[in-house]
Amino acid sequence: MKIVLTGSLGNISRPLTEILVKEGHQVTVISTDPDKKDKIQALGAQPAIGSIRDLPFLIETFTGADVVYCMNPLDFTTQDVHAWDENMDHYSQAIKAAGVKRAIVLSGWVAHLLQDLHPEKKFEALNDVSVTFVRPGPFYTNFYHLAGMIRHQGVITSNYGGDDLVAFVAPEDIAAAIAEEIGKPAMTGHKALYVVSDELTCTQAAQIIGEAIGVPGLQWTTTSGEQVKQGLQAHGVSPAVAELMVEMQENMHNGKAQRDYALHQPVAGKRKLRDFASEYAVWYHQN
Repeated sequence: MKIVLTGSLGNISRPLTEILVKEGHQVTVISTDPDKKDKIQALGAQPAIGSIRDLPFLIETFTGADVVYCMNPLDFTTQDVHAWDENMDHYSQAIKAAGVKRAIVLSGWVAHLLQDLHPEKKFEALNDVSVTFVRPGPFYTNFYHLAGMIRHQGVITSNYGGDDLVAFVAPEDIAAAIAEEIGKPAMTGHKALYVVSDELTCTQAAQIIGEAIGVPGLQWTTTSGEQVKQGLQAHGVSPAVAELMVEMQENMHNGKAQRDYALHQPVAGKRKLRDFASEYAVWYHQN
């Protein structure tokens, strides 16, 4: 099949490219970075250098594709999250204009629960397209962003934590789940696909990470959303994105994310948090 991937060579798109090329598909990878061209070609894929904000470019690149994979990486510095969310409109418009009949859209564990942003609804008009919304929980790689907090405060703190049960996920398990979904027969309509690598409470996750890095008894405590916003902004996150992140995390603390998750049969990944923690510990002590 002809498959177009967005996300350049990120944590999901790179392993996804490797899987799909190995399976014999003709893969095109969209990237804004011209320097990624050779690396994409080295994986056996075709680079398409341009921006997902450029609708004509997106339509041209999507034309002739059997499947497109769409993701909208969060820009932590944007002052206008609605403008950032318009990238999903571009995807929907390009899919329709290019005549693509199957789309895999990276959504999120709580993206469908947000008050002002509705990324999945952007695709409602695509009645004759098979759309799968992939809803992974928090990535293992998020722990890299928490290293400074652990070092300086000796604790993980957010507006979710403690006994909150979370579907943590390895990016490579998301890639594997997407590749598996692409290999299944397409059915017109929209559906949600949850992906999980390890179901743990935040307390359990903190203990695993703490043991790996030599901080036994590491705790994951909760604090107010306002305090979280202030902390994020102090580290360069824009006020608008800080507000969005707090809302996302609140849905993991109040149980809404878990209730929707329980209604679906998630795809179970292979990589447990302890596997990642060993790798994380090496990085933690080298940086």
